[in-house]
Amino acid sequence: MGAPSSERYTSRARWLHWLMAVLIIAAYALILSRTQFSKASEYRVLVVQSHFWVGLLILALAFFRVAERRRHSPPGITPPLEGVLRLAATTTHYALYAFLFVQPVLGFLTVMIEKGALPIPLTELQIPWPFATDDRFAERFEDLHKLLASIFYYVIGLHAVAAIWHHFVRKDNTLRRML
Repeated sequence: MGAPSSERYTSRARWLHWLMAVLIIAAYALILSRTQFSKASEYRVLVVQSHFWVGLLILALAFFRVAERRRHSPPGITPPLEGVLRLAATTTHYALYAFLFVQPVLGFLTVMIEKGALPIPLTELQIPWPFATDDRFAERFEDLHKLLASIFYYVIGLHAVAAIWHHFVRKDNTLRRML
């Protein structure tokens, strides 16, 4: 990893962070809004497919985000974190990165194993899945996908509250590094 060059993350890292935050909010909002439409209606299908494709976009961007982090070390927190605070920050960040990869993959597997194809929104086109479908197996992936989504409401909330706590209580540069 390269040495940090400033007191802030690179502009690319900041851009990716905030873009992905917006996309994660959009993914949650889309899937929660599906109940506003009757089952099998074209609007519900569009909302669910949009949720799916936003998830795949998050997955793609996660690779760029990790690459950017490997290219440029994060700027240090001033004053530095020690002990339990450092462990909590590191653990939370690893959990968030795992979420960015695992959650979309679980969603992808759910759709492919249940439907046998990946629908392309606003078209009749589908990308076929080369393996057999299995509703029970797909349901297990979907249950895990939903469980992780629920857990990550709290992890994402913890991340946001921690950033605010760092800024207003600890008065360090944690939040300013990402602005």
